Amino acid sequence: MASQDWFDKDFYKTLGVEKDISDAELRKAYRKLARKYHPDTHPGDKTAEEKFKEISEAYDVLSDADKRKEYDQIRAMGAGARFSAGPGGAGGAGGYGNFEDLFGGLFGQGGYQPGYGQGGRTYTTTSGGGGFEDLFGGMFGGGGSAGGQAGFQANRKGADQRASTTLNFMTAIKGDTIDLQAGDGRIITVRIPAGVKDGQKIRLRGKGAPGPQGGEPGDLILEVSVRPHPVFSRDGNNIVVQVPITFAEAVRGTTIEVPTIDGSTVKVRVPAHSQTGKKLRVKGRGVSTKKETGDMIVELGIVVPNRLTNDQEKALDDFIAASPDENPREDLMREARV
Repeated sequence: MASQDWFDKDFYKTLGVEKDISDAELRKAYRKLARKYHPDTHPGDKTAEEKFKEISEAYDVLSDADKRKEYDQIRAMGAGARFSAGPGGAGGAGGYGNFEDLFGGLFGQGGYQPGYGQGGRTYTTTSGGGGFEDLFGGMFGGGGSAGGQAGFQANRKGADQRASTTLNFMTAIKGDTIDLQAGDGRIITVRIPAGVKDGQKIRLRGKGAPGPQGGEPGDLILEVSVRPHPVFSRDGNNIVVQVPITFAEAVRGTTIEVPTIDGSTVKVRVPAHSQTGKKLRVKGRGVSTKKETGDMIVELGIVVPNRLTNDQEKALDDFIAASPDENPREDLMREARV
């Protein structure tokens, strides 16, 4: 919902972006600033905390297509105009004395009549229409109420808020309950579902800003970053693990033991004459979500020994002597000339 202070706040400038920025670049700019000013990295720093709130507010508006359109319309409509806090206040560059004068000038309507609501008055049109809330309702798809501004505020949903968190790999895979600090300083306990991915956004219903005068709270949009794991990586809902094998194991074939994400191990059969990069699939040992469970992909890598014993040297010489004269790079060279 539109806010009077949108006239004074340049959200594009807050995020350091141009008006025609794409959604992807906008998200990139926000994440960079959010990491820089996040309260977790500046404990007790009020300046950083306020900056983080400004960044979050700006991104909340600009990342939502409807809010961004409304914001751009209001900024364009109110270009050059400033509002005073009450009747008789000084006018801005646009020559309007206060909020009601601006809308009277824009729409050819009269002033205001005293009433109730924010600031002790409700704004109306002289053409017999509804109050200030009806004016915004007509412009942006909302609806008015006989209760004036107070009723309008009470029906408003609280603003959506944004937060970010970094999880270790296993927490993202298995899920967990964590505490987050919202942009307004509140501590929010949230449940991270199993299987969240790096860069994924989670909408937490009712965890955003409280609604005005008891209205429904907004949502919290949580963006997740996941730290890499030293052994496992992720491809969709599949878990990938690179496993070294010896030259002899690759040639002869063998059965090896491979670790899994649940802390256990599984035995995997390596076929004879396996090559580096060969992938073996273990069903059902990947990431489990509400929709599906992935597999584990075992990627083989042949390890060349750093040194050989005398017996190994002799055996290798015999192996080379007994090997046919062949060049494994012939296909590579031929295809490169196509």
